[in-house]
This record gives sequence, structure tokens and C-alpha cells, in this order.
Amino acid sequence: MDILGGFDVHRKQITFDYVQTDSGEVHRGKIRPADRESLREWLDEFTERFSGKQIAIAVEATTGWRYVVEEIKRAGIEPHLAEPAETKSLQGRKKRAKTDRLDAGHLRDLMVIDRLPESWIPPDHIQEIRTLMRLRHSLIEERTTHKQRIHAQLFHNGYPRQSNLDSIEGRAHLEDMELPGAARKVVDLSLAMIEHINEELEPVEKELRAYARSQAGCKALMMSHYGVGELTSVALLLELGDTRRFSSSKKAVRYAGMDITVHSSDDKRAAGKLSRQGPPVLRWAAFEVAKRAWRKNSPDHEYYLRNKERIGANRAALSIARKLLRRAHHTLRELGEEAISEPELTGSGA
Repeated sequence: MDILGGFDVHRKQITFDYVQTDSGEVHRGKIRPADRESLREWLDEFTERFSGKQIAIAVEATTGWRYVVEEIKRAGIEPHLAEPAETKSLQGRKKRAKTDRLDAGHLRDLMVIDRLPESWIPPDHIQEIRTLMRLRHSLIEERTTHKQRIHAQLFHNGYPRQSNLDSIEGRAHLEDMELPGAARKVVDLSLAMIEHINEELEPVEKELRAYARSQAGCKALMMSHYGVGELTSVALLLELGDTRRFSSSKKAVRYAGMDITVHSSDDKRAAGKLSRQGPPVLRWAAFEVAKRAWRKNSPDHEYYLRNKERIGANRAALSIARKLLRRAHHTLRELGEEAISEPELTGSGA
């Protein structure tokens, strides 16, 4: 490459830092405002100035990366997407102020020494559906928050926990409870929000299910692995993506954030907690499928029972979730390019 650089992207500005590899000359500056039009104008001038040169630019996979990578591609430049946590860890423990200039320079340095920890840049159709799946996940979390708010008000006022808030009987029971004015308002508003979220979720889930039924990678996951359904297959595919980028299935587990951190000192070694550094949607899908191992017809049922007795139900399910991620990695890897191909049918039809 003739030019290697890094972009540090923020809402108000993009800080750039690039080096001309033949001369070692470094250029730094800022692009303001941080929007598509300003970036496109800068890139057009940049590529005109260095016409005929081979250029690669790295961007961290944080909020805003998508339009930046799209514009880098449009300009004929090779984009690289950096994994934020690993990129930060490579800065070491130096006690110095964090600045946009240093971050952009760090990306450039990693490009120069060929040590950039890369994230996958998915094709457009994967990116679109991934956005929908993450929206669904956020809505589910928001709905859970409203349910917890209701449970808290019931407990404050001496009522037992209600497990059927979504049912007609559960709603009727809530209406019959004698609650103070403020508590009643909290409960009624939370119920209204839950109902609204359920209405918004319906078309989102319909589109996700249609995608699962017509996309090769999703269909392979559903056919090959017990307990994987339409929604979980979409989550596994979208977040694992092109598994050929992982040199082993163990790295897919680590990417999901379901590896166990280990604390060791001298001759002592103790397991810690989940690293939780990967996509939350991926961990949700793996754990959701793994919980179904309690069913007698699950191929992992005996394994689940043995581990449940020894380490408890949750940790037993987590162990199966890691097994599932390794299996899903191999399934998608064997499919190759077909695993991330566009669906045979588009739209929200059945």
C-alpha cells in the first residue's frame, strides 16, 4: 500500500491520520462536520491528490462507522474495520490523555505494522437485517424494563409477583388490585407501553422470520442444530457472519463474549466471569437455544443434566451455548460464501 491511515469518527468531526509509506511523511487533520457530504468532498479531493496510489484506511467499529466505510469504498479506497476492545488493548497501559488525534494515529500505526484487529464488514443485506434484529433486541429489553417496573410497584404495595402480565387474566387481576394513585399510574402507563411495544414488534419479527425461511445460512442452522428457530437462526447468522474469518471455533466463542476470563497468579488459577465483549444479540441467541437442552429429545439433554447437578442450570446452559457456537461456526464455514448470500425471496411474505 502507498498510503495507510486511520479515521477516528465522532458526531461532530472525523480526525484523520495517514502516512505515505514511501517517504514516511505523516498527515493529520479533521473533517467537519462529520456527515456523509463533508466526508465525500474530502475523499474526492484526497483521491484526486493521490491519484493512482493504493490506499487503505481503518475505522473503529463504533457508532457511525457504516456511512464512513461506504464512502471509503465509493472513493475506491480499501476500508478496514477495527474491533474496538482489542484495538484499545493494543495501546497498552500508558498513562496519557486520550485524544482523537492519538486514536487516529493508533489506527494508522496498527495498519503500518499489520496488526489491526479486524471486524467483519458485512454485505448490505446482512447489515439491514442486523439493524432490525438489534432493534428487536432493544425493544424486548425495553419491554422487560416496563415489566420490572410493574413488579416493583406490586412489591412496594404488598402484592405477590405476577408472572402473566401479557395475558387477559393477568391484566384483569392487575385492574382489581387496590393501589395508591401514583402506583396505579405507573402500572397503567407501563402496561400501555408494553402493549405498544408488542404492536411494534409484530411487523419486525414477521420480516425477520421471512428472512430466515429464505436465506441459506439460516436454513442450514435450523436444519442442523436442535432448538434453533427462525429468530435465533437470524441472530446467529447476522452476528457470526462469515465464519471463515475465525481461524478456529474457539475464536467464534471468544468473539461472542462467552469465553470465561481466567485470573492466574503463581501456581493459582481461578475461573472468572464471562468476558461479555461481543454482540449481546449473539449471546442471547446462543443461550436461548441452549436452554432447550432440558427437553428429553435434545441431543445435549444428558450432558445438560450432568452439568446441572454439578454446576447449576445456568452454567450448564452456558456450557451448551458455547458448544452451539462452535457447531454453528462449522456449519456456516462449510457453506462458504453461500452462508451469507442474499435470501432467495425478499419481503415479508410467508
